[in-house]
Parts: sequence; C-alpha cells; structure tokens
Amino acid sequence: MPRNYDYDIIIIGSGLGGLVCGAILSMNGYKVCVYEKNRQIGGCLQTYSRNKAILDTGVHYIGGLAEGQQLHQIFKYLDIIDKLKLKRLDMDGFDHISFKDDNKTYKLAQGYDNFIKQLLKDFPDEEAALHNYCEKLKEVCNKFPLYNLRTGDYKEKEDVLDIGTYEYLQSITENKKLQQVLAGNNLLYAGEADKTPLYIHALITNSFIESAWKCIDGGSQIAKQLGKCITNHGGVIHRNTKVVAISAESGNAEHITLENGEKVTAKYFISNMHPAQTIEITESSVFRAAYRNRMKKLDNSMGPFLLNIVLKKNTFPYLNYNFYYHETDNAWHGVDYSNDNWPLTYALFVNASSECGEFADSLTIMTYMRYEDVAKWEQTFNTDSHKDERGAEYQDFKNKKAAQLLDLVAKKFSALKDSILSYYIATPLSYRDYQGTADGSMYGISKDYRSTFKTFIAPRTKIPNLFLTGQNLNLHGILGVAISSLMTCSELLDIEPLLEKIRNA
Repeated sequence: MPRNYDYDIIIIGSGLGGLVCGAILSMNGYKVCVYEKNRQIGGCLQTYSRNKAILDTGVHYIGGLAEGQQLHQIFKYLDIIDKLKLKRLDMDGFDHISFKDDNKTYKLAQGYDNFIKQLLKDFPDEEAALHNYCEKLKEVCNKFPLYNLRTGDYKEKEDVLDIGTYEYLQSITENKKLQQVLAGNNLLYAGEADKTPLYIHALITNSFIESAWKCIDGGSQIAKQLGKCITNHGGVIHRNTKVVAISAESGNAEHITLENGEKVTAKYFISNMHPAQTIEITESSVFRAAYRNRMKKLDNSMGPFLLNIVLKKNTFPYLNYNFYYHETDNAWHGVDYSNDNWPLTYALFVNASSECGEFADSLTIMTYMRYEDVAKWEQTFNTDSHKDERGAEYQDFKNKKAAQLLDLVAKKFSALKDSILSYYIATPLSYRDYQGTADGSMYGISKDYRSTFKTFIAPRTKIPNLFLTGQNLNLHGILGVAISSLMTCSELLDIEPLLEKIRNA
C-alpha cells in the first residue's frame, strides 16, 4: 500500500534558497513544509529595527533586477517583483572604490558602455583593456546555462573554471591601479588573490553592471513575499522550530526529528543548511566517515564584522552608491590582516529608507573578521532563545573593534562619528548563531580555481531523496542563490518547462 506522508517535501531552513525552492515547488503542486529555527524567516534577508530605523543583516544591494534580467524574471514568475520596494543605485557609479594615499575615487557604472566610459575618465589609455575585460565577463557568464535561464551542458564552462581572477586582471593591463580598481569591491565575494576563480568575479560583477538596486526598508520584504507565496499555494512554514536529525537508516531519508522530539515524514527533503551541517545531523551509513570528514574540512569564506549604525536625524547624507575603501594600494590585502593592522578594508552601505530623502537614517559598515578572533566565546550563544551569554569581555572586544573601524572610516567620512545615534555589532559568532554557518562564514564554501571540482557541491546527495540548496551550491548572493534553487528544483521538476515559464513570465 502507498505510504502516507505528512508532506511531499520538507525544507530545512528558510534562507533564500529554501524559500525559493519552497515557492517554486508549492506552485507546481507539491505540499511543502519549511522549518526555521529562528523567529524570523529569511536567513541573510533578516532585518531588525532600532530607534525606528530598519537594519539589514546581510543583503545590502542586489543585481539583475531590471526588466528582462535573470532575477527580475525569477521574481516575476514567483509573482513578487511588483510587491518589492526597490531603488536603483547611481547609474554612473553604483560602487565607488578608494585607496589610501590616493585622492581619487573610482566609479563602477551600470551598463557596459557606461562602465567603460566612466573608467576611461581615470584611465584614458586603457580603452582596449577595459573592452577586453567587459567582453571576458560576458563570455564567462554566457557559459553558465542556468545563469542565463536556459539548459545546457556542463562542458560549456569547463574552459573557464580554472582561471584565477587576480591572474586574469594582471594579464589584460600593466596598469597596477586599474587591476586593483577592477577588484576593488571584492568584499562581495571575500576575494583571495591566490584562490578566487574568475567565474565568481564575473558572475557577480556582471549582475551589478547590468543593474544594481537597494531594497527600500530592508531585504526582509523578499522573504516575507516568498513566505506568502508558499502559504498561498498550500505550504506551511514553522518558525522557532529546530530540526536536529534527518533519519535515513534505510537508504532513503524517512523523517526529520525536531528539537521537541517530534518526528515528521515526507517523500523528499531539501536542506538549506551548510552541507557539512546537513551531513552531521543525518543518521545514515550511506555517508561514510571519510566523506563526512572531507565535507567538514572544506574551506569556508571568511566571516564578517558588521557595524549597523542608526544616524541622528538630518546629519548624514543619503549616498545612492556603495563605498569600498582599502588601507593599502592592494585591493586583495583585506583578508590578510593582523591584529596590529586590522582593518585593512571596509565597505559602507547606506540603507534606503521610505522615511528619508536627502539624509540617511542608517548605514552598515562591513569588514573581515576571522572566526579565530572570537573563538574564545564559541561555547556561548546569542539567539532568540539564548540572549547575552557572552558577557562584558565580549562586549568590550566588540566595542574596541567598532572604535578601530570607525577611526578608519572617519578618514573618508569625517562627519560620521558625530552623526551616530547608536550602533549594533555583528561578528562571525552572530552569523553562526543566526545564519547557521559553523564558523560564521559570510558566503559559505570558498571556491578555488586551483581545485574547482572539490568546491563544486551538487544539489543531489548520496541519499536519493535528500537534496541541498543555498549559497554553497553554486554562487552566493540573491541572484546566485536563486539560480542555485533552480538547480535543486530541477531534481524534482522538468527544468525546461520551468525555465520557459520563467523566461516568459
């Protein structure tokens, strides 16, 4: 007799990957249930409010949202694009890049022709290099089928996977400054000179050159609309409900176990958790010890130190661009800081608010922080159910680091310190507790052009009805995770008709 399941599909984690999968699969007839350990759904889409200002935890700007572009079409198919409040960043400079001992600010513009035009103002002899760079970005991006909302062969992209970003930029020009400017926003992907593949740089940079946007009043609106899509199509979302085990002793995943001991069954299971954590909670002999250890040892990208600042009214201007600063003349040095010279880089994102016009009400400053810097407090937790366990020493550590970061930012924004009403700090431990990455990584598994296949994670696991989704599969960021969700959904849906519906939405 056919077995009765509680749900068709259980999704563990409500980060963007889990929500997009849940929305697509519920729209296509599956009975979906999403379990989220936190009070708020959305993972890095979560926001919080302080002094009437809305602060983002992870999403600061988004690419590919202009009409007809990839993310726009995906969100249009999901019927949420018209429900989002969005603001397009400056066309002539969505990102501004600055270096110590250089009075110039270099602008990265939207639209490839405009991108070249704006950089030629500072690099008038580099037209050929800039054209070659832009053509290479487009060439690399065209080799990734799902990125272009089409099906294709994996072999299409094989010849670009082993190219390093740093080496490529050196090959197109001898102008050292231009090489650094083109990598100047590499905080977007935790860039490492000896590691970061060109395809990561290309897929992310291309999406912003095509169009760059901020969410007005925070990124949580995306999660809320995706949640409504799931429930409107018969799905269920359980918050404050942690999944502690996946039982797959028979070879197939049979049920999950919740923190309260309850067991819930489904035909299929999708984990939006980090692959290593998914395997850790899976009870199955299918995952051998050697495989479990290999997954645990995969390098993750570095963690963040975030300073979310609420501003005094009418004191700091709204900047319709993002600002990246480097304390040396090398844009790749940020990850190589020491305790003595931290921080070596930062990004400043001014939040778009429906309440402000000429002046901003909040902003975020982001730099790198290694997990080892906060490891002495790793046995403590700060979540919805565990508050303020870390004590005064941790608070002192955070405040000292915040002061150091603000001192660096003041070199370019001298009025900022006097504009601060209050500030709130996140470290790799915050990301660990709220986003679910074991070491507080910003972007999950770190991609390496020297060993590409080692860091490629497929949605299908060795357990036939257990799948993965999220930023660790293919590419991080809103667009990257949405595309990774299509990869996961292709395991349960015929992908070509789905992509046709998305293209024609």
